[in-house]
Formats: sequence, structure tokens, C-alpha cells
Amino acid sequence: MHDIREAILADDLAGIGSMTVPESYRGITVHADEADMFAGMPAQEKDPRKSLHLDEVPTPEVAPGEALVAVMASAINYNTVWTSIFEPVSTFGFLKRYGRISELAKRHDLPYHVVGSDLAGVVLKVGAGVQMWKPGDKVVAHCLSVELESPAGHDDTMMDPEQRIWGFETNFGGLADMALVKTNQLMPKPDHLTWEEAASPGLVNSTAYRQLVSPHGANMTQGDVVLIWGASGGLGSYATQFALNGGATPVCVVSSPAKAELCRKMGAELIIDRSAEGYKFWSDPETQDPREWKRFGSKIRELTGGDDPDIVFEHPGRETFGASVYVAKRGGTIVTCASTSGFMHQYDNRYLWMNLKRIIGSHFANYKEAYLANRLVAQGKIHPTVSKTYALEETGEAANDVHHNSHQGKVGVLCLAPEEGLGVTNPELREQHLEGINRFRGE
Repeated sequence: MHDIREAILADDLAGIGSMTVPESYRGITVHADEADMFAGMPAQEKDPRKSLHLDEVPTPEVAPGEALVAVMASAINYNTVWTSIFEPVSTFGFLKRYGRISELAKRHDLPYHVVGSDLAGVVLKVGAGVQMWKPGDKVVAHCLSVELESPAGHDDTMMDPEQRIWGFETNFGGLADMALVKTNQLMPKPDHLTWEEAASPGLVNSTAYRQLVSPHGANMTQGDVVLIWGASGGLGSYATQFALNGGATPVCVVSSPAKAELCRKMGAELIIDRSAEGYKFWSDPETQDPREWKRFGSKIRELTGGDDPDIVFEHPGRETFGASVYVAKRGGTIVTCASTSGFMHQYDNRYLWMNLKRIIGSHFANYKEAYLANRLVAQGKIHPTVSKTYALEETGEAANDVHHNSHQGKVGVLCLAPEEGLGVTNPELREQHLEGINRFRGE
């Protein structure tokens, strides 16, 4: 692994395909025999630092249509937090189900799970039948793993019955020195970004693109008012950029003055600090308070000059969903991709049916959507939101930051890269966008 890393750092990639791939590598894992370690504990008390391990694991076989990638950097997503606290279920159930579909899929059903759904790195080896990618290519990966043997997936690959999220519902993820991916997950690394910056947009950028921009999601148009929960976070920071880039008006909901300032740095003007306003959408754990929905809606109209949101960009889930349905405009859209505060949503259906609103479920992105989202990053139109970077052996601490929402934007993880700031091959483009690239740094 040392020789491979040194070749990448020296940008000496011509012969990397002939280098010996090690029989094992470092990976961040959870263990099947620890799946009950947090049983009975409240979610917020479950500690990723106790369940995420840095292990030496065997290198998997590279099958047809797959690639083995040397991972220079990765990033933390909320699915790694879910994996680490074994919520809502242990991911070992996903791996067992995947392992049943074929002999090759059995490789994924192991007593450990190498996690992580982002990467930036260099292709080391490709399987039979691969034409578009070769050893030495600098790549990032999106996290859609799909078999595409069913007709259901050929209009939209997210509809394939064997669609999975790599590194969450499959093994051999990106928080490691090497990762195994299907080659249709690979995309060109943006050449003006460092390894850690290039790794960070993958999952959240593609998710926000489908959820907000794509016809499969909210199909945002110029002039739309878009309410964005967690607008400075890993997902919301990309939604805010897409809204601004696409001629919409974001209304950014944040939880502190520091997060409000980040939204202003991105160019947003309409901001609600929910902590300062003191919104309490639930009067007790079982009862929502519609008066608080109305107060929230009044604040939105105050900021927009009387307009309700055309689109509500939802991902907190249980805590906010009742308010989201209420505040969306007549005929508006609530588009949801996650439930970080709880999966069982409650809302007053009168405000949905009588006002002809729509709820759209959105999950990650298909290859084309991921590619288009990555192209915007490569063009310097959408910027990474890395605020802090950890070493691979500190992944538990990084995941704990995300678990407790003590981070801004995205938290990066250095894998083979020995330090931050490496991997840039287009310094001219970088210089043009340096302020945007560094917007979240140190926050």
C-alpha cells in the first residue's frame, strides 16, 4: 500500500496497474457480534467511537464490471452514523440479503462491514468487460450500486429492485485505504479540488440534485421559493447552492448564528434561526402544536414578502414534517429524502389534500443525475463544503460530530492521503473559486 500511495503522491500513474495489490488493507468497520451493544439506549447516547473500528481486512475479489480503487480521501454521511449506532436496523441484514442473490454477492456477507459511501482516489484494477475506466484514472464515486438485470430499472435506475447504497447496503465502502465499486459508479475527479474536497460532495450533492432539481424530484424552476431545513449542513448546503444557482429563492432554516452566517456567505439572504425564534413544533412527545406551524409560516411570509414555499426541502423528518406540510404553498411540493430526527412522520392531512399539495419521496440519485451533479462541481458552479478533516483512525470522532450535529457542511476523512491540500492539478480554476471552496473551512 505504501508503494501505491507514493506513486499517487508523485503523480506517477502510468504503471500503477502493474503494481501488486496488497492482500489486505485498512478499513473502518462495524462488527456483527456487536450489533446489540447499544440495545435499550436512546439514540443520542449511542457512541460511534465505540462501534467503529480500524481493522486490517482481506482485499476482495474484483468481479466483472467492478473496480478496486485506492482511496485517498472519503467523508462522513449520516448513513455511516446510522450504521455505527445500528439504527434503524443493523446493516448486517442488508449484507445477508445481498449475499443471497448470487455467488459473487456472497463476498459482501461477512461478519464485518467496511463502511463509507464517498471516495476520491485512483483506479488500481478493473474487472473483465470494463471499457470506460482503467488503472491510473483519478476518480470520485457516487454510491448507487445497482444490478440492472430487471426491466424496472432501465427508465430510472433508482427503481431497480436490486438498487442499493454502496458502503451502507453493500460491503467494501470508502472509509478505507481501498474500496470495491461497480465501474458505473465512477466519475472523473474535479481537477481543481484536493482529494478531501473532491470526496465530500458525492452522496449529498447527488441526493440534493435529484431531490430539488431533477424531474424525479421537485423539478425546481427559476423564481421558486424553496424552504431548506438544515441549510448549512451536509445536505442542505448543496440544496442552498442549487437554489441560488438555479434562480430560486432559498429560505434557509438553521440552528445558530454561525450557521446563518455560512448561508449568507453562500449568497442566501432569507434566513431563519430556529433556535433564536424558539420554535417548538411539539408541545409534548406525542402532540404537535399547530400554533407554532402558523408562527413559522408567518415568519416565512415576512421574509419573502408574502409568498409561501413552492418547495420544502425535507430531511429532518418527524420533528419538522408537520410544519413542512403546513407551510408549503397551495399546490406546493414537500420532497423528502431522510428522517434524521425520526422515521414516523405525523402531519395534518387537511392541509395536504384540501390545498392540493404533494409529498415526493426521493432517494439518492441515478447515474445520470449523479454525473450531472458532479459536472457542476467540476465546472466550479457548485462548491464542496468541507469544514473539517480527520485522519482515518479518527473516523469514530468524525462520525460522532455528525451524530451530534456539531459540524458544519461535510466532515472529510483522509485515507491514503497523508495530509490535506493534495491532489490539485488545475490550480488556475481553483484560484478562480478559492473563496467558495474554502467557505466552510474552520467552521
